[in-house]
Amino acid sequence: MRIAVITLWLLSLFLGASALAAPVTKTAVLDVPGMTCPLCPITVRKALERVPGVEKISVDFPERTVSVAYDAERTSVAALLKATTDAGYPAKLEKQVKP
Repeated sequence: MRIAVITLWLLSLFLGASALAAPVTKTAVLDVPGMTCPLCPITVRKALERVPGVEKISVDFPERTVSVAYDAERTSVAALLKATTDAGYPAKLEKQVKP
């Protein structure tokens, strides 16, 4: 009986701690100079959507930039840059926006 109580207590402690851990959301603004036609942002967006941890994407076509909100515990700026490059749109980090 005592082992069951301790096991339940440890399980609730573990589950409670993991529920309190909030994702670390960061935002990166990527410069994507290769977005030259109105269809380019669609390709860039789809490539970024496939990166695990990406939460929100906002494309500014006239400025040729993409703002990406992402879970920093699941992905990185390097993964975002790789995704755009692999899609044919090499990018560079313009700025990292602090949360």
